Amino acid sequence: MSRMLLALEGIAGAGKSTLRDRLLSAAMPEDIRLGHIGQFAWLSLEATRTLTGLRAGRPAPTGEQALSAARRDLELHACHNLAPALSLGPVVADRLTLSTACLLALLHDRPVADYVRNLAEVTPVRAELTVLLTTEPELCHARLSQRATSRRFGEAPPTAARLADLYEQAATAWTETTGLPVLRHPCTAEPDLDLLTAACLDQLRAAAPRTARILEEPPHAPAPLSPRRLGP
Repeated sequence: MSRMLLALEGIAGAGKSTLRDRLLSAAMPEDIRLGHIGQFAWLSLEATRTLTGLRAGRPAPTGEQALSAARRDLELHACHNLAPALSLGPVVADRLTLSTACLLALLHDRPVADYVRNLAEVTPVRAELTVLLTTEPELCHARLSQRATSRRFGEAPPTAARLADLYEQAATAWTETTGLPVLRHPCTAEPDLDLLTAACLDQLRAAAPRTARILEEPPHAPAPLSPRRLGP
């Protein structure tokens, strides 16, 4: 089966988890063995300490230290989580390289394109397709306000608006650096979710043609498939 890594990016509340869940449900009837994975590996204690602080809004002592931790985690993610996952079939990531680059740029006041170019050097984690959900920050905030969980760093309206702008810059830098596409579209209403799901499924079908999957199946009826969660 051909390799296919699909990354979902965007600010909190943009609809990433909703789209991920829709894709996992839609893939099952088509016998697409779609796995899903998170943003970080959490396999290095030193890197984890730095990343945990960044996610809480605490900058590292230097931008270089923050970048080094993020890159080390990404390299471990590629080797120990993504490579085994992709050997089984296509994988959808709920946040990945662009989200990390935007977090670094937000906290360390350096152009996001610099972080994108550096992290893109970890080529096994280059997503064949990135979907950037450009849902308006005001709507994202309204969605988050309905959740029972406490607010996290990056979800306050001024910060979310800044992050939304960084994501746009990061998406441009990603395509310029890698030549790989970024699909930009809001996830505001059900028709948006339908459109995005259909576009992603088209890419997944192309990576795992149905005829190839049928030939690979044993002669007896296959067991029902379930979405797989891979990595930590």
